Amino acid sequence: GLTAVPKVEHHAAITSPEQAGRLLVAIAGYPGQIIRAALFLSAYTFVRPGELRLAKWSEVDLRSRMWIIPPERTKMRKEHRVPLSDQALPQFQALWRITGRNADGLCFPGMREGRPISENTVNMALRTLGFAAEEHCAHGFRAMASTLLNEHSEFSPDAIEKALGHKEPNAVRGAYNRGQHMAERVRLMQWYADFLNEQASVIRRERQDRRFFG
Repeated sequence: GLTAVPKVEHHAAITSPEQAGRLLVAIAGYPGQIIRAALFLSAYTFVRPGELRLAKWSEVDLRSRMWIIPPERTKMRKEHRVPLSDQALPQFQALWRITGRNADGLCFPGMREGRPISENTVNMALRTLGFAAEEHCAHGFRAMASTLLNEHSEFSPDAIEKALGHKEPNAVRGAYNRGQHMAERVRLMQWYADFLNEQASVIRRERQDRRFFG
């Protein structure tokens, strides 16, 4: 039978390994700690921007290295489990030292009492780092992950879709496919974070060579 085609929304996104590396290097230089963590976690976990900025410490289990976004906070209204890679985990650990004890339990508290960082905060940070609106946006981290995982990794399309928190378009198949591919997804998240860091290392080496050789 025909499967429902999910509506595709186009968001400006970096999709080449080289540009992804450039983005990661730029993020590392962002001066504000909370926003820098938001940018890194956008890259490493590629959750939806709303799922990120509204994150609560009660959802993040640093010991078992899992971020469990509850159904009421996900677009699909289904719990979304995000395994934390060796790169994502220290971001949350460093963030905990700054925001872990705020009264509202928010991972990313904004300037206003009881409110998280705004929808625009990550986008503004990207502009500050020199990425234009038509080049990359907060939502673009998802398209970046989808493209790089599909083009450069050996993971199954199913695992990639699950990691992105997408819904199974075929309801019957969805019913049979309850397995969350969790072991594979743990490997996928680690592979992707390593891949991003490798691209960033390439950019850093090139820049050092340029400085050295002029």
